[in-house]
Amino acid sequence: MADSEVTIAVMGATGSGKSTFVNLVSSANLGVNDGLRSCTAEVQTSGRFSFLGRQVALIDTPGFDDTTRSDTDILKAIADYLCNAWVGNVSAWVALAVLTNLACRYQNQKKLSGIIYMHRISDFRMGGISRRNFNMFRKLCGDGTLKNVLIVTNMWGEVSEEVGAAREKELVTDDVLFKPVLEKGARMFRHDRTLASAHHILANLVSNTPVILQIQEEVVNQRKTLEQTAAAAELAREAEEAKRKHQEEVERAQREHAAAVAAREEQTRRALEQERARIAQEQARARAEHKRMMARQAKKRRQAEKRARKMQRQREEEARIVRQRDEELRRLQAEAQRVAAEQAAEGERLRIELENARWHQHHESGGSGCVVQ
Repeated sequence: MADSEVTIAVMGATGSGKSTFVNLVSSANLGVNDGLRSCTAEVQTSGRFSFLGRQVALIDTPGFDDTTRSDTDILKAIADYLCNAWVGNVSAWVALAVLTNLACRYQNQKKLSGIIYMHRISDFRMGGISRRNFNMFRKLCGDGTLKNVLIVTNMWGEVSEEVGAAREKELVTDDVLFKPVLEKGARMFRHDRTLASAHHILANLVSNTPVILQIQEEVVNQRKTLEQTAAAAELAREAEEAKRKHQEEVERAQREHAAAVAAREEQTRRALEQERARIAQEQARARAEHKRMMARQAKKRRQAEKRARKMQRQREEEARIVRQRDEELRRLQAEAQRVAAEQAAEGERLRIELENARWHQHHESGGSGCVVQ
């Protein structure tokens, strides 16, 4: 490689702005997507451009969270490009040609003067996907190349200065984030999406001595197959970790499901018990109400019977009184008839006696005179 020629790789998660950065600084026209769907499916270069008296080429790499390709395919693509190897089929991680003619491996513009790792400062936190990308980045590069690494935070326009600064401080000081690589020589820069910002970042890389990445050392010098490299081991570890987490999630989901089923069954059992208790109470209340109703009906029946008996007695008493009145009336009528008969008989007797008396008087007077009528 001529001293004036510089190659810089740009890595990072899907949607972190890698292709946008490359296009900005090189006037290339690489595919860009504002969303999280990857537009960079293969390793691609910007084409050489002049910067600070050097000929610079930027390598745009797909993220390991690519939406269309597996992490294994992404690793193979990056390894093929960096190690100048052609992989003919899925099972052959690195073709036999990689293991021969080693002298020319790093003469084909594949040594890197710098590596830029892009990170969105707008991310609320550095989640599992971002950490996986960063872990793979470290395994590809190796700690020996960190002096040529710039961690570039971008998308500052999407957060306030206070929020962005707080997240930047966390990234720098957290042992599980960027602190370990910064302590080993990597540096952190901000990118505000301006050309001046991009030039400032490149200016800190173009004078670096080109380095061999760890994956190049492993595949070319140590003659490892791709699946034996630290990057592949990291992929395997990530896959195993993902499998473990998935299994844990499945088991957790099963436990939660079992607990939910048990809770529903317990809830159903309690609901049934409550319903049975409610029904029993309703039945008890119904029986008590029926008993009270029957008692009221019996009382009313007794009262009605009592009233009926009383009325019957009253009717019988009234009938008796009527009979007594009728008998008294008949007696009085009979008595009146008897008295009338006696009076009539007495009147007749008196009349007869009067006539007799008159007759005697008449005869005693010699038959003369008038007979009083």
